[in-house]
Amino acid sequence: MSNKERRIDTKLIHAGEPRARFGGAVAMPVFQSSTFESQGESDYHDIRYIRLNNTPNHHCLHRKLAELENAQDALVTSSGMAAITTALLTVLSNGDHLLAHSSLYGGTHDFINKDLPGLGISADYIPLEDPQAWVAKLRGNTRAIYVETITNPLVQVADLEAVVEFARQHGLVTLIDNTFASPFNFRPAEWGFDISLHSCTKYLNGHTDIVAGAVIGNEDWVGRIRHKLNHLGGSLDPHACFLLQRGMKTLALRMRHQNRSAQAIAEFLEGQPSVRKVNYPGLAGHPHHQRARHLLDGCSGMLSFELAGGVEEVERFIEALALPVYAPSLGGVESLVTRPALTSHSGMSPEQRSQAGVSDNLIRVSVGIEAVEDLIEDFEQALKKSFRAVGAV
Repeated sequence: MSNKERRIDTKLIHAGEPRARFGGAVAMPVFQSSTFESQGESDYHDIRYIRLNNTPNHHCLHRKLAELENAQDALVTSSGMAAITTALLTVLSNGDHLLAHSSLYGGTHDFINKDLPGLGISADYIPLEDPQAWVAKLRGNTRAIYVETITNPLVQVADLEAVVEFARQHGLVTLIDNTFASPFNFRPAEWGFDISLHSCTKYLNGHTDIVAGAVIGNEDWVGRIRHKLNHLGGSLDPHACFLLQRGMKTLALRMRHQNRSAQAIAEFLEGQPSVRKVNYPGLAGHPHHQRARHLLDGCSGMLSFELAGGVEEVERFIEALALPVYAPSLGGVESLVTRPALTSHSGMSPEQRSQAGVSDNLIRVSVGIEAVEDLIEDFEQALKKSFRAVGAV
């Protein structure tokens, strides 16, 4: 059986691991050395040095990540934003134009709106649901199209097949942020994407104890991005590599549980009179439900919802929760809740948030690996407490 044919559970454990184990160690050691003895390297990018992301710890991760998405090559970075920004700065240069889906992570949105223009790079946003309208946004200098597998925080699922076809027709590079889905639920290379990006801080590591990013895709683009990263310096240190490699080995176990738990919690919330709207593509009533079933192996552990009340009820609800932690980020073993208007999308103006559908009383949930029955009971008691004061329940 070839490595490509192996199931992801097996790849997570064995892909990329050194055949000749260092000193017989079953677990990959941490190579805490900033520099390595020269072996006749003639190219700057081949010099073995931590900043060049080529220690044994890096190489192991690169092979594993590439195999997880059935891609040709991969690269780890110091953060998800390092992966996103370095990839965009590699694909785009002065005078170029970018197309991006209208619903993006706030940090990406800010980089496109506030940083790229200063470098002479322009961008336009395209509607998620209307591929026919994308042509009108094309320019002669349009170079790339950027999307997310599952959007943050409204957990929408774009027509990813249409994105790839549109890019092929118009000679565009395709970039996709696959963080919310993870390689367990979606593998962009299998659907024709050029570059897949991750905040490994989230599901890939899964333990809320490191910050890291990844670029996965065809070897030509990953190679170019690696060279750009070598100059920008967004490398991942070897100990973080070790923790990421260790955390990834349980991705399949965690993701299966989180997929199921998020589905159960979304169904529970959908039936509550004090909840106005639930965003989760696993729900039959979600506008992208059929698309998600076609594209994804699971709908992830992320959901968001709006309460029937206002900000006061939202704050009371969050304060009443006993299990989820009120904190930003996502994808860890513990459940987290946050208000995107105050965290991931706080850099956007109120008008921009409104246009993106991010209301002030939107709550985003990252479902952990706790017993889902306990989480549902906790959500139920918090809803009762948050609305009892105003007589709504």
